Amino acid sequence: MRGGEAAAMPISVLLVDDHTLVRQGLKLLLSQDPEISILGEAANGLEALEQVARLHPDVVLMDLMMPEMDGVTAIAHLRKDFPETEVIALTSVLEDASVISAVRNGAIGYLLKDMQATELCRSIKAAAAGQVQLAPEAASRLMRELRFHEEAPVLTEREQEVLELVSKGMSNAQIGEALCIGEKTVKTHVSRLLQKLNVRSRTQLAVHVWQKSPR
Repeated sequence: MRGGEAAAMPISVLLVDDHTLVRQGLKLLLSQDPEISILGEAANGLEALEQVARLHPDVVLMDLMMPEMDGVTAIAHLRKDFPETEVIALTSVLEDASVISAVRNGAIGYLLKDMQATELCRSIKAAAAGQVQLAPEAASRLMRELRFHEEAPVLTEREQEVLELVSKGMSNAQIGEALCIGEKTVKTHVSRLLQKLNVRSRTQLAVHVWQKSPR
């Protein structure tokens, strides 16, 4: 995950999809944006793990249905071994199970392949800054399916403030600026929130707040 101070550098992206034509199409579309740099490609989850270990991209665009190792399994490994790399699930399939599994395993976003190129570029930049990116259809399914039945943990006032700002899609740098605290301090608060709420991603933190908000 990149802070605002690194915004001048192109965001490095790894494309993971078992269809060559899909990767070529994404590469062509994303290469039109000077703020995005395609660092490499992978055809399955195993290749993705190898490429991330070698290249350390800012963002991985991950298909979910692939041979050798599926995208959901790869997301879990990546978030455990390379927490600074954000993962966006990019798929043509919108299924409750895949949405929930991807988010529970640490994906910061779940997007559909029929989205506009400009919107995909915007989402990549936002994900690199630590902002949750969900297709509206995916967000509604998460709201319905992800339930937090456990007894609510006790959060400090500062943790509550950070949690609220995470739910608004703000990056660590933006949260730090809003609360007049350092970005490293924000990261510490986010880590504690993940532990206290027993979730694995910022996306789940956002869903936790959305569920408790009157709508």
